[in-house]
Amino acid sequence: AGAETVKRAVQLDAASRFQESLVCYQEGIDLLLQVVKATADEAKKLRYRQKISEWSNTEIISSPLLKKRLTFLSDGKYHKQIRIEENATGFGYEKLFHEYLTEIVSEVWVEDPYIRQIHQASRYLLYNFLRFCEMLVKGPCKVKTIHLLTSYDGNGRSQQMSALEEIKQSLSNYGVTLNIDFSSSIHDREIRFNNGWMIKIGRGLDYFKKPQGHFSIGYCDFDLRRCHETTVDVFHTKHTKKM
Repeated sequence: AGAETVKRAVQLDAASRFQESLVCYQEGIDLLLQVVKATADEAKKLRYRQKISEWSNTEIISSPLLKKRLTFLSDGKYHKQIRIEENATGFGYEKLFHEYLTEIVSEVWVEDPYIRQIHQASRYLLYNFLRFCEMLVKGPCKVKTIHLLTSYDGNGRSQQMSALEEIKQSLSNYGVTLNIDFSSSIHDREIRFNNGWMIKIGRGLDYFKKPQGHFSIGYCDFDLRRCHETTVDVFHTKHTKKM
């Protein structure tokens, strides 16, 4: 699996799709590191370590920037920032997250204090979370568990709990478990995948503007929905923390 992932990385690099290539290189190396830890055969360990070293310093990587970033990743360091301008379009969840939702992703953590307020006309945060879950179910990843940490909706707690329970039951039909926890002190907004990628969005999942009407372009397709101004920070860590 590690070798196939790196082959895919080489193809992406050759096509100048450097960000996706970076993700594949990192995952290929991580997969081989897992094999090294699991095997007792010293000869195999040596061969795998040599291959990891070869990939980490390989000349088949064409982009100097990619080489630099891959070096950072070998130390567990990476940071990319995306600026979403006011009223910008083209930033649906699939476009924002697809690079990091590779096949080895099986567990997702979502921290957002405002997955609630379905009763407010200006926000549809529970629907946004549902859309995010739909993306995970459709994606190339094999997500089995989603962890949600949010806060209670003081005025609409019953409606919030009912909606989350419905999402939980619906996800179970697709073999996905939704674990829900609540915190009264949570403020940060971040999304983490068990392949080490972490995405922090200034507005959390609620960076879309209210559609002009129920039958206006952008109501169903988030790629066509206008956005609020916000910043997206992408990091990579060797070990994704758990809640």
